[in-house]
Amino acid sequence: MFGLPGAQPVTMTPSAVRQIRKLMDSSEGRVQGLKIGVKKGGCAGMEYVMEYAEEVGEHDAVVEQDGARVLIAPMAQMFLFGTEIDYKTSLLESGFVFNNPNVVDACGCGESIKFADADADA
Repeated sequence: MFGLPGAQPVTMTPSAVRQIRKLMDSSEGRVQGLKIGVKKGGCAGMEYVMEYAEEVGEHDAVVEQDGARVLIAPMAQMFLFGTEIDYKTSLLESGFVFNNPNVVDACGCGESIKFADADADA
């Protein structure tokens, strides 16, 4: 895993913790947490992906906070280190928001992001 020993790779706001716990509780024990990753796509080059995780992968980073569990896919760990996960609700939409210090650019619609390291890997 990428990161500093003893430091969590991501943090969650109380709002995100509540929503993740709610999603985990609604699965009646089938879900081990929410798995977060990144994939190529969108106008800026990369997109976040989230899915229910029914099992913890051998190399997944596991972050637990107040009963909420997030799993970070191995290939996403270097891109997500230092990210704060939030959950926002407004009149028109609600969803998870990633406050990620590793993002150097984003598309106008906010659906895709660009990382400095992604250019070096290409």
